[in-house]
Amino acid sequence: MVIELSTPRIEAPAEVLEALRDWQDDAAPMQLHPGDLGWFGRFGAAATAAALRVWTRDGRIVAVGFLDGPDLLRLTVAPSSRQDAPLADRIVADLADPAHGVLPTGRAAVETPNGTLVQARLTQSGWDTGESWTPLRRDLTAPVDRPARRIDVVGPEQAAAFTATHRAAWDSPSFTLERWRTMMQGPLSADVRCLLGYDERGVAVGALAVWSAGPGRPGLIEPLGVLPDQRGQGHGRAICVAAAAVLQELGSSSVLVCTESTRVAAIATYESAGFERLPPRRDRIRAA
Repeated sequence: MVIELSTPRIEAPAEVLEALRDWQDDAAPMQLHPGDLGWFGRFGAAATAAALRVWTRDGRIVAVGFLDGPDLLRLTVAPSSRQDAPLADRIVADLADPAHGVLPTGRAAVETPNGTLVQARLTQSGWDTGESWTPLRRDLTAPVDRPARRIDVVGPEQAAAFTATHRAAWDSPSFTLERWRTMMQGPLSADVRCLLGYDERGVAVGALAVWSAGPGRPGLIEPLGVLPDQRGQGHGRAICVAAAAVLQELGSSSVLVCTESTRVAAIATYESAGFERLPPRRDRIRAA
């Protein structure tokens, strides 16, 4: 059985998204989620396709890599292939050779789910452990009480406020109204809900996007931001609880989020919103 690596055509990401949806499971370790690609979709379909690396065996997708930057690959594998030695060896070989078109020479990082053979093979090949990330999960089988604060699901009329709040919260000027429109016209447009939280004066103070992977599967928060001068006042907690309620209405079994382990305040916010910590995950890094 032949394993092949490819970059999909611009129209092919729908097949990749379907595979990622199928692989989402509450019993699985934190892994690449369709919402990760949905958020990147603000850069357009061509950029999203160009950022993907897909491994197939006899025409079936068995692993998906997403270049979330030129030297950062976020990788997951099909549940039935997590301990597949030929696949793990092929992936590690592809990552090692710049001619294969995955990672450049020099320093690079790879994110893989805990417990996969790829992760172990990277360690055996001399990749060091890098940054620590903390996944968190909230179960959605019990009813979720919506917070009393005003939190709106964003439509076209609130889009400018949503993008402005995100830019201010993250000090990131790149998320323009046009990029929001591009994201909302992408293949995950039916699975995303953008939320905007307000203070008691009616001023927008927090922005969040949630992504469904389909009924009975975990959804994802990506990203959450609160204005710097409004942090510590419960806005993050309220909008996270509202996000859980929205995903529950969409049929999600749980809601996931992952943040750097050094972001203690962010982790505390999620925990205050009913999220529980999962085992931490560490990137694998290759020195320059």
